[in-house]
Amino acid sequence: MRFRHRDGSLVHLSYGSNVHPAETVDGIVAQLRTYAAGVRSALDADVLGVGLWLPAAVAHELARDAGARDRVRQVLRAERLEVVTVNAFPYRGFHDDVVKKAVYLPDWTDDARLDFTLDCARVLADLLPDEAVRGSVSTLPLGWRTPWDDDHDRAATDVLHRLSDGLAALADDVGRPVRVGLEPEPGCLVETAADAVERLAWLADLGPGLVGVCVDTCHLAVGFEEVADALDDLESAGLPVVKVQASAALHAARPGDDETRAALAGWAEGRFLHQTREPVGAEVSGRDDLDEALGLDGAGGEPLPARRPWRVHVHVPVHADPEPPLRSTRPHLEAGLTALLGGDHPVVDHVEVETYTWGVLPPELRPRDDAGLVAGIAAELAWARDRLVALGLDPVPGLQGAPS
Repeated sequence: MRFRHRDGSLVHLSYGSNVHPAETVDGIVAQLRTYAAGVRSALDADVLGVGLWLPAAVAHELARDAGARDRVRQVLRAERLEVVTVNAFPYRGFHDDVVKKAVYLPDWTDDARLDFTLDCARVLADLLPDEAVRGSVSTLPLGWRTPWDDDHDRAATDVLHRLSDGLAALADDVGRPVRVGLEPEPGCLVETAADAVERLAWLADLGPGLVGVCVDTCHLAVGFEEVADALDDLESAGLPVVKVQASAALHAARPGDDETRAALAGWAEGRFLHQTREPVGAEVSGRDDLDEALGLDGAGGEPLPARRPWRVHVHVPVHADPEPPLRSTRPHLEAGLTALLGGDHPVVDHVEVETYTWGVLPPELRPRDDAGLVAGIAAELAWARDRLVALGLDPVPGLQGAPS
């Protein structure tokens, strides 16, 4: 979906397709027809944005096969879909039975991460609708925090310099830039906006501003960071915000209560990490997974003290709170959207609702079938659409700019 900001800028709203398992071009085409087209129909949207997740093998094939890209372009046109952003954080296997820390490999010390990201950028450059000013790609924030040493720093610096050079060459070739945003995430070397300023400010010196930061509001909420403060810090460091992932985390006001602990245990599951954070004094303490924070049998480590509220890295559907005593950080998301898009000029023009966790929610909250998943995604996008309209953005009617 598209919106016109009061300053005339075009703002694109998409949903992240990493919620769907697909590791082939055929799978990508099928998910667009089955899910994205269904969501567009449910919303009665003229054009629906899809934030594509392209596994490495698919990105490699599409970057080198114009015919394969044309297949994707044709289904985008037929189903009235558009792609302005790609999620290049997961490399592959995002719907394996166990993902956990594997999602952070290869990291930015590895040429494989560079090749994958540039493949995604090349594919996106060819799929962009005519009216899009630029494309965006989100990626991991260097890597997991351990092991990491000076040699890793030097290697990552070299690879990111080559990324900037590759993006500049692509922009010269196609006439429009594709920017890459490193996405701070709990547990990673760059966990917070403050970490981004400390470790990534040098990216501002790379020249054309093609490498910056992707702001994920769930991740900021887990770290108890306010979006407005984070944006001020990033701006001061000269780091552009390439993209925002509009998402909400799980919030437990009283994690020491038996009822709350029982409710939280229902969210612990085996596929993804659910990093958990609690303010302790002036610091934020954390554990790498919810079962460890709770001290569940077999989790290992020391549980969190549970004397102050917890926030858990679970991308909760943005339109609906969990059952009490839990809730989501939707108020934090609302404030974040206001900071990003409520001013005289938008901080960012690519907004992606990224709830990839529908399939691992507590069983009673999971969609029962494809139709249920389509309805859930549509409800999230309807909430985001209404929020953008409330901020003064005008929906762009008609099919102008449909994929060509």
